[in-house]
Amino acid sequence: MQLPGVHTARKKDGSIYFRASVTYRGKHISLGSYPSEQEAHQAYKEAGRIINDTSVTFASYAPETVLPFGKAVSLFNFRDNGLYIATPIYIRIRFFEYYLTSDLVLKFDLDDLFYYSSRKIMKRGNRLFVSDYGMQVGIASRYGIKNYAVAGRDYRFVNGDPLDFRYENIEIQNSYHGVSHVVKNGRTYYKAKIHINGSVVIGYYETDTEAAIAYNKAIDILKKAGAARQYVPNYMENIPPSRYADLYHRLPVSPAVLSFRPQPGNAERTTVNPL
Repeated sequence: MQLPGVHTARKKDGSIYFRASVTYRGKHISLGSYPSEQEAHQAYKEAGRIINDTSVTFASYAPETVLPFGKAVSLFNFRDNGLYIATPIYIRIRFFEYYLTSDLVLKFDLDDLFYYSSRKIMKRGNRLFVSDYGMQVGIASRYGIKNYAVAGRDYRFVNGDPLDFRYENIEIQNSYHGVSHVVKNGRTYYKAKIHINGSVVIGYYETDTEAAIAYNKAIDILKKAGAARQYVPNYMENIPPSRYADLYHRLPVSPAVLSFRPQPGNAERTTVNPL
């Protein structure tokens, strides 16, 4: 006789494995697959303990249990908040938590609940990403943090927690390639720089938009002069083409960019000295 909450299944090669499931509030919930009937039954009992005993909390739940921790999070949320979400999400009053592990917890605004309820967040090194239509999409990019951005220079987490992705906690300081804000002679400017056999300062500008356009202008000059490096231009949003063209025409760029000439046999080297 099969143990409660367990049923037998077969793999394509004919070998047997065991699946566990539980029904709660009229919803049938799969608890995963296990190599033995005893382990599947143990997962079923652990799930029952969570949904039937409100004294069981995250703090008291042992991460070494048979039931996967992510599934336990889903059950905690269903029990406490009445909403079953397959991904390991627990809803708080004004935000929700996404548990990669018991010790690695991300925070998001409730506005993002629909997005993450159907997407598994993965971690490789320091990079967090989801699979979206077969492509890896970085979590940071959803919040305006570019792939090339450097923490503390281009963006910062206001409360110092790099796992807190609530919108109010993310401050974008530099939105464009090659642009950083600096204080010079007591005033705030935006510096544009580009790599030509070293970092070359293109110039200092009043706004980040001007600096980004100057960066694009420098790219065009370098490419026309024969630079082989593949520079990524800045994509400019919310600026009319006529305004972009006017700024592009009149913004000055460094003589180090204007005088660039690749040396024979090495298109990546330049005959001018970086500033």
